[in-house]
Amino acid sequence: MRKIVRAKLHGIRVTGADLDYHGSITLDPDHCEAAGILPMEFVDIWNKNSGARISTYVIYGERGSRCCILNGAAARTCQRGDEVIIANSEYIQESELEHIKPVVLTFHPDNSVREHLGYSVGRDEQGRLSFEIVHFD
Repeated sequence: MRKIVRAKLHGIRVTGADLDYHGSITLDPDHCEAAGILPMEFVDIWNKNSGARISTYVIYGERGSRCCILNGAAARTCQRGDEVIIANSEYIQESELEHIKPVVLTFHPDNSVREHLGYSVGRDEQGRLSFEIVHFD
């Protein structure tokens, strides 16, 4: 089995941090549904500003709010306004690699979606793996 990225929110900005809330990251359900991230699913979070890397689970916040709120211990890793990358993953058989199509959303500074992208793996004429970023916009 190989661990493969399944969805990514790239460059979303932190809108809040709540140290006293019981752990997790609160995200706008619209963003999660567009990317394919489920409530209670574990995600990795990489802070582009500080380099901090954490893992926590997702809870859905208010729909349409564009929120990205780090809760509990995770709140210590980010400041409001920091750009983060949030990714989920799944384990697949290597033979499945060409059949999955991870979704990537990129964001404007107000957390509105800038681009709707995808990753695609295929094979070239020699049978070697190839990689392509696909634009859905």
